[in-house]
Amino acid sequence: MDTRDELDYEVIVIGAGVAGIYQIKRLTDLGVNATVLESAADLGGTWYHNRYPGARFDSESYTYGYSFSRELLDEWHWKERFSSQPENLRYLNFVADKFDLRRHMQFNCRVQAMHYDDNTHSWRLVLDDGRELRCRFVIMALGLLSAPTPPRFDGMDSFKGRSFHTYHWPHEPLDLSAKKVAIIGTGATAIQIIAEIADKVGDLTVFQRRPNWAAPLNNSTISDAEMAAIRARYDDIFATCARTPGGFEHEPDRRGFYDVSREERVALWDRLYDEPGFGIWLQNFAEIFTDEAANAEISEYIAGRIRERVKDPQVAEKLIPKDHGFGVQRVPLETHYYEAYNRDNVHLVDISETPITRITETGLSTSAEDFEFDVIVYATGFDAITGAYDRIEIHGTDGRTLREQWHDGPATFLGMFVHGFPNMLMPAGPQSGSASTNYPRGIETGVNWCTEFLQHVRAEGATRFEPTAEAEQRWTEHVTKMYSTMLMRKAKSWFTGYNSNVPGHEHGKVRYFVYNGGTPKYVKRITGVRDEGYAGITFAGTPIPEDSARKGTAA
Repeated sequence: MDTRDELDYEVIVIGAGVAGIYQIKRLTDLGVNATVLESAADLGGTWYHNRYPGARFDSESYTYGYSFSRELLDEWHWKERFSSQPENLRYLNFVADKFDLRRHMQFNCRVQAMHYDDNTHSWRLVLDDGRELRCRFVIMALGLLSAPTPPRFDGMDSFKGRSFHTYHWPHEPLDLSAKKVAIIGTGATAIQIIAEIADKVGDLTVFQRRPNWAAPLNNSTISDAEMAAIRARYDDIFATCARTPGGFEHEPDRRGFYDVSREERVALWDRLYDEPGFGIWLQNFAEIFTDEAANAEISEYIAGRIRERVKDPQVAEKLIPKDHGFGVQRVPLETHYYEAYNRDNVHLVDISETPITRITETGLSTSAEDFEFDVIVYATGFDAITGAYDRIEIHGTDGRTLREQWHDGPATFLGMFVHGFPNMLMPAGPQSGSASTNYPRGIETGVNWCTEFLQHVRAEGATRFEPTAEAEQRWTEHVTKMYSTMLMRKAKSWFTGYNSNVPGHEHGKVRYFVYNGGTPKYVKRITGVRDEGYAGITFAGTPIPEDSARKGTAA
């Protein structure tokens, strides 16, 4: 191997969202010659793209922000308990500008392909602008929900009005007043949009295939005094997030479900339902996630609350899921979502009963009726977790693509490495501790671990690392085993890889995407690997030449 073969960068980070921003901060602090490649016109990731009405955190704002800088924590004032998209994007831009990170970022740079060269221990990246860049290490900072999936209806190109996936909501203001609007889907995104626009459109028709459980967000503003109090307890806030399974301040109820009376359980649920955030989901009894009878009881409780809020009993029943219990997939949080269906201008169509047959020039047709619309919104979700990886032709040591290797589901080591794809890190990859937790908390854990690992690689003078096939198999079996006790394994959820709009991701095969052990167990596992000298990972190579890898040739 010719270690003097020049590289453009030592490290290339793909993605300038929450993970990529923090990752480039850590790398530049170490003096690593690194850059971020971002396909969008600016940074922000999720919060750059998702500009639909109602888009906001379902994590408490002050648990979502970065924790690495005391100065940053003291300077930023979160205005709402659950911050909205415009404010979230302002925050990420504030962070990037404060730490002068933009100069390390390249925008409108979509990576089309990546090729690993085992002769030079380097990656060659092919960009859509015709450039090729070479680097020693690649860090995939791809969003878990960044590959939108439009539906597969006939006639979608024929519609003469405005139509778009929620991920591509227009950046310019969109006047919906007096407009006839269709929303296809009732997932988390649709739930936010419907509640936000119900009183602003002329007429809104919601096409629902499968209802989702949802619970109140109970948002509120944060005063100056409240923000000062939050700043004073930031250390305690992040310590609590670190010890809870979900990475939130919401700690599970430690009592056994069957150790307390029905009256006590209902009293807990009444309190949690009216409190902010995920309490009703994550401060609940552990048995609701594993025990059919316990889950049925909490599900019927939530169904009762929905019936109280929706005036029309028939509509209420249509909004209550029948194919899965409460909490077995991520619970959308809402603000007056169910009350939207009490409005005369909001209509619900059950497309499990009368399927959509095609999109027309003037609207759409179901098996029972033709509809006319001015705007059609496709709230049809994402090719979750692996979708963003699949959209890049990533070639490993034997020429096989990562998409091919993950055809039946991802296999990783720690959710951060893939056998056959050396020198590639995923701080928040599939089977990591990020997807099933408060995402930024998981991101910081992953980025910190990966950065420390790279420091080790550089200190050892290695130019190649790769997990063993055995280590990958053990981790994947461990992740798979954790699903066996969870009711989630039966749900049609992006947690299990379900997406009817992605060929091969239909119901019937679980894709083991997420680590279900919770934050403390995940951190213990990855810390143990580090403390054992990175057992399960092989290293090779000679020191990286100063002139080629640290100074770079730039692009």
